[in-house]
Amino acid sequence: MHRNTFRAAALLAGLSGLAAVAGWTCAGAKGLQFGIIVAVAINGLVYFFGATSALRAMRARPVSEIEQPELYRIVRELATEARQPMPRLYLSPTPAPNAFATGRSPRTAVICCTTGLLRTLDERELRGVLAHELAHVRRGDTLVGSAATTVAAIITSLTALALLLPLGDSEDEDVPSLLGGLLFLVLGPLAAGVIHCGVNRNREYRADADAAHLTGDPLALVSALRKIEIGTRTHPLPAERPLLAAAHQMIAHPFPERGIARLFAAHPPMAERVRRLRALAAEWEGP
Repeated sequence: MHRNTFRAAALLAGLSGLAAVAGWTCAGAKGLQFGIIVAVAINGLVYFFGATSALRAMRARPVSEIEQPELYRIVRELATEARQPMPRLYLSPTPAPNAFATGRSPRTAVICCTTGLLRTLDERELRGVLAHELAHVRRGDTLVGSAATTVAAIITSLTALALLLPLGDSEDEDVPSLLGGLLFLVLGPLAAGVIHCGVNRNREYRADADAAHLTGDPLALVSALRKIEIGTRTHPLPAERPLLAAAHQMIAHPFPERGIARLFAAHPPMAERVRRLRALAAEWEGP
């Protein structure tokens, strides 16, 4: 938890320093002032909207216990067993099976599942996935993940500047789109770099192991991950900029491993995750 708090603080401090230095380099004292204003704005956006960036990208909405009684029951049982607060539950109307957790702390945490996940998994598998997300909350992974998502989204949103550029008397409506695409080729890798600096791939291995210990059933998570892997290939998310910025928060990378989406892949190989879980199950079974 403390390590992730430090990681999030370091990420924001580094970006704030970069904004200040860039402002000073470009325009001296006035540029420095502008850079400081930008840094304060970034930190404010992360603090107030960081936890909701991924939810907005996935068009998720809160669900009540009346709507999803079984989901509430499973999460409540797992949270009680893990001795952590019950998170709020959201549902994303997405056919791709996936899930993620977000929030600044365990008391403000949210777990979001897609409709595809609830249709695809049985209860045993769903318990494994939800235990994995609760592990992210308990370890504080959601704090740094939310910060990285918001900063990456801010960076990629700068491609909208193409719409504001003076283009003379050009009537070609494709020009702003072309310029926006070119800007994204520059800013996309920068946003992906922010995510990789803030997010450690080992977090998925740790959350997998924690989930296995919480449920006592590592093979259930293996089965869930296999189904999710197939489902994300069958129903990949569109490589939209807000979704690219939020992809690292999901239990599995939701895009095909090609093109610009590949830069945003922050998950370890699924085969290695499965291998580790199977090894854990074999260790528990003994000789």
